[in-house]
Amino acid sequence: MFSNKEKFKAAFLRKLESMYGKSFQESTPRDHYHTLGNMVREYISANWIATNERNRAADEKQVYYLSIEFLLGRLLGSNLLNLGIQEVVEEGLKELGLDFSAIEEIEADAGLGNGGLGRLAACFLDSLASLDLPGHGCGIRYKHGLFDQKFVDGYQVELPEQWLRHGNVWEVRKPDQAVEINFWGKVESYIEDGKEKFRHAKGEAITAVPYDMPVVGYQTDTVNMLRLWSAEPAPFPTNKDIMQYKRDTEAVSEFLYPDDTHDEGKILRLKQQYFLVAASIGSIIRSYRKKNGSLIDFHKKVTIHINDTHPVLAIPELMRILLDEENMSWEQAWEITSHTISYTNHTTLSEALEKWPTNIFQPLLPRIYMIVEEINERFCADLWKKYPGQWSRIEDMAILAHGLVKMAHLAVVGSFSVNGVAKIHTEILKNREMRLFYEAFPDKFNNKTNGITHRRWLLKANPQLTSLIQDTIGHGWMKDTTQLRQLDVYANDSAFLEKLDQVKRERKQILGERIRKQTGIVIDSDSIFDVQVKRLHAYKRQLLNVFHIMYLYNRLKEDSSFDIHPRTFIFGAKASPGYYYAKRVIKLINSLADKVNNDPAINGRLKVIFLENYRVSLAEDIFPAADVSEQISTASKEASGTGNMKFMMNGALTIGTLDGANIEIKEEVGEENMFIFGLTAEQVLNYYQNGGYRSSEYYHHDKRIQQVLEQLINGFFPDVDDHFEPIHDSLLMQNDEYFVLKDFASYIDAQERVDAAYRNRNHWLRMSAKNIAHSGFFSSDRTIRQYANEIWGLEPSYSKR
Repeated sequence: MFSNKEKFKAAFLRKLESMYGKSFQESTPRDHYHTLGNMVREYISANWIATNERNRAADEKQVYYLSIEFLLGRLLGSNLLNLGIQEVVEEGLKELGLDFSAIEEIEADAGLGNGGLGRLAACFLDSLASLDLPGHGCGIRYKHGLFDQKFVDGYQVELPEQWLRHGNVWEVRKPDQAVEINFWGKVESYIEDGKEKFRHAKGEAITAVPYDMPVVGYQTDTVNMLRLWSAEPAPFPTNKDIMQYKRDTEAVSEFLYPDDTHDEGKILRLKQQYFLVAASIGSIIRSYRKKNGSLIDFHKKVTIHINDTHPVLAIPELMRILLDEENMSWEQAWEITSHTISYTNHTTLSEALEKWPTNIFQPLLPRIYMIVEEINERFCADLWKKYPGQWSRIEDMAILAHGLVKMAHLAVVGSFSVNGVAKIHTEILKNREMRLFYEAFPDKFNNKTNGITHRRWLLKANPQLTSLIQDTIGHGWMKDTTQLRQLDVYANDSAFLEKLDQVKRERKQILGERIRKQTGIVIDSDSIFDVQVKRLHAYKRQLLNVFHIMYLYNRLKEDSSFDIHPRTFIFGAKASPGYYYAKRVIKLINSLADKVNNDPAINGRLKVIFLENYRVSLAEDIFPAADVSEQISTASKEASGTGNMKFMMNGALTIGTLDGANIEIKEEVGEENMFIFGLTAEQVLNYYQNGGYRSSEYYHHDKRIQQVLEQLINGFFPDVDDHFEPIHDSLLMQNDEYFVLKDFASYIDAQERVDAAYRNRNHWLRMSAKNIAHSGFFSSDRTIRQYANEIWGLEPSYSKR
């Protein structure tokens, strides 16, 4: 039905009429979307079935990627691209009088993730399928995502993200493969064949029902699977209050990241984590048993990868099954478990390393807690043999200590591989955050620098740049991004640079039109598009960006001779609902936007745009249009970043600290093709360790800093009362934890270099071309090949084309 546009049109009309029982003339855009989506899913089905059969028949290892988030974005366009049928569909629809882009707009972004963790998982699934690797995702089918963000008087307001309101055309419900999961209750011991055994009794059962989504590889017949679990009442619940039981059960897959300020929310989050791993491992083992029977060689055929600590309960859950259901000895079960689980750490922030109070953990998961206790006791006994008398070391490394279960410790102890996500991040883990574990298990630790799928972030998001690259160096880079290096020689080709300039101008106009429709603000396409889009967090330092804008505004107001190239500052970010400091920064950005955008004296030389509800589909318009990529986190705090890679691949130039993958971007493209500023990670860590930083000194010695800080509290922003006082106090009274004031002067200097470089248009375009040429290293295909070869021991299962 997709072999040519005539067959497609006929099939489309037949399908629409059979699905909706009405004529094409009566149909709506939503009818068109669902019709097309169902056609594409049917088209995928044959390869999906064949891939599953091939994986069952092959005696090769498979990986299951467990993640609390999968930030997929829209799937219609990417599936058409990967299947190679986009052109046929677009032309066929056009002849029917339909606009594909309008149909694509009907699709909701899947509300299955929040930020970098979930987007990385989505990129990895794309690469696994495109490289013909047998790898599948396991997550939760959240009824509502994080939230839909609205601005009311400049304040963030959270609304339910109802992405499933009209169904999900890509999913297939599989109730016959449901898994029963138990919470609460108690553990009973009994003797069988002279051996003490344990069972979880009188628990509260819920049913995990899988919804499977196809993951389509690019120009290959491989279709892997993302299995998402929905929490539903068990057929025969023991709870007497049936309505309360139903509400409690459905809450498990209701929201991504429920508020855990209070114990009720903590319990729900822990429930979600165990729900994900118990359902996934139950399903994995059921599938494995069908073919192999015994689990004795399970670790030789299966790797379970945990994306951060959220799924770390996979370790005691696999132990539970091997001990209680397979009757293995502890030693045998531990050998299999600790050679099955691999773990990616995503943070250097100590406060972000999960810890669960035992008074919440033990009643909710009584058998799992027993197993964690035993893992901890045996681990501490082994440490005692290795480090006799070193009580403080053992205390610091314990999994259970001071009434807390330390999830990162459990992850390291129970896995065979621990990886960071950028070179500097891994070194900080080894030398600081997890130094004691690295000293004990140096062979476990390795680095896998993050990557992004160029299929979504270049081929799909930026067809104009894709066409230019294709016309310049051919098609080979689409399968092998290292071939983008061939563009190096065109960085001095004036004809190529002129075309690159035209592409960027077109993409800026596209984003400008979207901004006009969304906000009513008209922006200058000839201005510098300076963009910071990422989760709003103090360490990511949106505040530093804001202070630079305030400084420019002050200069323009005070000095009529001050000359800058017009600049449009674009923000996109959500703040967690309970993160009140971050929400004040959002209000500050919006208040500044109101002031700057409505001041006739500025004459359009500055504009500030904060786009509501930042998400993947919006990002696909932002990245191709950006001139400047703001990667300004406090050095040592950002594990990697992946937005930096998306900007680079689309020709934006980085202004950034030497943090996360910025360092490797510098290694690839050269410091002369980006704008580095600020403290190094070593300097930051030295301040944290030895003290010596006094933010007040920078306040008293830099009039620019004095001015912007005073403007937070002196009425410069009308109608906000004392709303920005906590920001002011965090920088002076609390000594500026993230060194915003320390790095301010260096940041201003770097921004002046940006302004000067942009005025020399050919020079800027050469730098842009160099960034695109050297971005191939940051493909998630490279990252996944490294995971497959160096951690998982995975081989490609099949490649037809």
